Amino acid sequence: MSEFELDSRLATDSVLVAEGPLSQVRLMNDERYPWLILVPRLAGITEWIELDGEQQDKLRTELNRACKALKGTDGVEKINIGALGNIVRQLHFHVIGRHVGDPAWPGPVWGHGQAHRHDPDVLAERVAYWKERLGYPAHS
Repeated sequence: MSEFELDSRLATDSVLVAEGPLSQVRLMNDERYPWLILVPRLAGITEWIELDGEQQDKLRTELNRACKALKGTDGVEKINIGALGNIVRQLHFHVIGRHVGDPAWPGPVWGHGQAHRHDPDVLAERVAYWKERLGYPAHS
């Protein structure tokens, strides 16, 4: 089996926050929403059902961790989780904090205007913030 390689579109649109037990935890570079992306470090996987039971358990634990980190922060009232894969086929999960009145509310965030990228200094601060909120070690 080939080695894991992050899809170039995910690499362009997000930044690494931490390495979880199974997945990269990434921050979408869009200041409009608190938006994490979990990408299992497994080559060639496009569907949840391709993961074995242990991998599904690890990913479910990582998703719960991301949801708990998002809940109650940045005005988050609702958490959206999605794994569409229609454009980027590599298995990845979006975990997005939403609130009444956010730019796309109540619709989906996908396809809602262009991303508003963080200033580089702010982006570095947001990455550090989410790493701390998620509770991953500093070296991950």
